[in-house]
Amino acid sequence: MEANRQTQDQAIWMKNLITDFINQSPENTMKNADNEKAWADPLVGFSRGDDPLYQDFKEHVGAFHWTPLEIFSKTFPELTVTADELSVISWILPQTERTKADNRQETAYPSERWARTRIFGEEVNVKLRKQVIAVLQEKGIKAVAPMISPLWEWKDSDRYGFASTWSERHAAYASGLGTFGLCDGLITPRGKAMRCGSIVAQIRIPPTDRPYKNHQAYCLFFSQGICGKCIKRCPTGALSREGHDKVKCKSYLHPVTADYVKAQFGFDGYGCGLCQTGVPCESKIPMEE
Repeated sequence: MEANRQTQDQAIWMKNLITDFINQSPENTMKNADNEKAWADPLVGFSRGDDPLYQDFKEHVGAFHWTPLEIFSKTFPELTVTADELSVISWILPQTERTKADNRQETAYPSERWARTRIFGEEVNVKLRKQVIAVLQEKGIKAVAPMISPLWEWKDSDRYGFASTWSERHAAYASGLGTFGLCDGLITPRGKAMRCGSIVAQIRIPPTDRPYKNHQAYCLFFSQGICGKCIKRCPTGALSREGHDKVKCKSYLHPVTADYVKAQFGFDGYGCGLCQTGVPCESKIPMEE
C-alpha cells in the first residue's frame, strides 16, 4: 500500500513539475513583441518501460527504433537496469487559442504565431526536457530525453520511408495521450494542434490508462468513415484518403515555408500546421456532429 501511494505521489509530482513550467515559467514564450506564451496548459501521461507497445513500434518501424531500455542503456552503459524499472514521461503542449485562430485563417502558409511556436516553442520544449532531467537528477534519478540525445538520428524505414530512432507521438500514444489521424498527427483531448515531448527515467510511475482500442480510434475518417477535412487543408497535396505523403510534406516545409517565414516574418523558421487547424480535431477529440 505504501509503495503504491509513493508511486502515485511521484506521478502527481511529475505532472506538477511539467505543468508549472509551462504555466508559470517565463521561458514559455514565442518571442514576439508581446512576449506571448508559446504553449497552453499541458497534458501529461506515463507508460511503463516494458510496455509491449514499444517492441511493437520497433517491429513496425524498424530495428533502429529504440525501446525505452535501449536508449536508457545507451545513455548510461555503466548501469544495469531492466525495462520494468523505467517509465516514459510524456507530455502534450497545446497551441494557444490565438495561434490556432490565426492558423485557421491561412490556406497556404503558416501564420506568424504558428511559425514562432514551431521554432521558439520547440526551444521551450527542449528547455522543459532539460528541466525535468535536472530535477530528476537532483533526486538521484537517472533520465534521458531521447529526442535531444546526441544519439538520436533520422533513419529510413522499409515500411514508412524516413523515420527516426524515437518518436514523441508514439511515446504519447503509448502513454494514453492520444491516437493518430489521417495526416499522422496525434489527436489528443486538447486536439491535434500541439507538440509532444518525453523523458525516459529510472523511476516507477503508474502508467496512464489508454482509453482507446486502436491507434486510430479518435480519427473520424478511420473510426466512422467520415470527415477527411485535413485533406482539403493541405496546400501541397500531401494528404489523401490513402494517408500522408511524408516526402511531399517535407519538401513543402523546406524550402517553401522556410523561404516564406524568412521573407515575411524576419526569422529563420518554417512550419505549416494547416492540417492541424480548421478541422474537427483541432482542439478536442472529435464527435460526430
